[in-house]
Amino acid sequence: MTRALVLAGGGIAGIAWETGVLAGIADVAPAAATALLTADVLVGTSAGATVAAQLGSGLSPAELFARQLAATSAEIDSGVDVDTIAGMFLSALTIPDATKAQRLARIGEVAAATPTVSEPVRRAVIAARLPSHDWPARTTRLTAVDVASGELVVFDATSGVDLVDAVAASCAVPGAWPPVTIGDRRYMDGGVASSVNMAVAADCDRAVVLVPSGADAPSPWPVGTAAEIAAFDGACAAVFADAEALAAFGTNPLNPACRIPSARAGRAQGRREAARIAEFLGG
Repeated sequence: MTRALVLAGGGIAGIAWETGVLAGIADVAPAAATALLTADVLVGTSAGATVAAQLGSGLSPAELFARQLAATSAEIDSGVDVDTIAGMFLSALTIPDATKAQRLARIGEVAAATPTVSEPVRRAVIAARLPSHDWPARTTRLTAVDVASGELVVFDATSGVDLVDAVAASCAVPGAWPPVTIGDRRYMDGGVASSVNMAVAADCDRAVVLVPSGADAPSPWPVGTAAEIAAFDGACAAVFADAEALAAFGTNPLNPACRIPSARAGRAQGRREAARIAEFLGG
């Protein structure tokens, strides 16, 4: 039985909430938390890529949670809100008879042309997020999208890519942060293709998925997040952000101000979800 922990995208709020959920599960069901932390495969997209990399540092969920509650952080405000990013999606979706990759490439074209902070400034933020800059010992797959081709790319320890660069690429929200240059290619946020990218865990028999959005959140693509999770071939248990968590996220999950309330809401929800996840993992 091969288990996956799939960590979805969701901005700064998503990082804090996912960390909190794992800490909350550990509070109530330590064995279940251990099973999650030792999953055979970690799949991280955008915010989830940060959390996956953090889990490989050896710090406990409680220690990672404490980092989220720190009074100060290296996070910076992009000054861009989710409505602006949504507009980029809508523009790409209006391209007639285009494939998904072609539409993603159009988003990448806009992302590459949008003024943002420099790549080194953004990379320093990502480096500060990670307690360790070494790839985790377990299989860890981080998703990004090639800006030019619109194709989904999966980085892992065998890719020859620095962990900080892989996480930065997965977190390069188009229009908010610069695409990340790796070799002769540039990459943007893996969440542009899918918040969860369940196909990356297709070789696993069961998966727990943490999604920092509502189960009914709209999607720019024909198959939304909930439907993508439901279509997973193996057994699957998903934790979507509840009403309290969504309120904690506020109107802009990219705003650093949402970090602490999102972490606290995640821990509270993790405690409430612990029994269900423990039962799933024990089955």
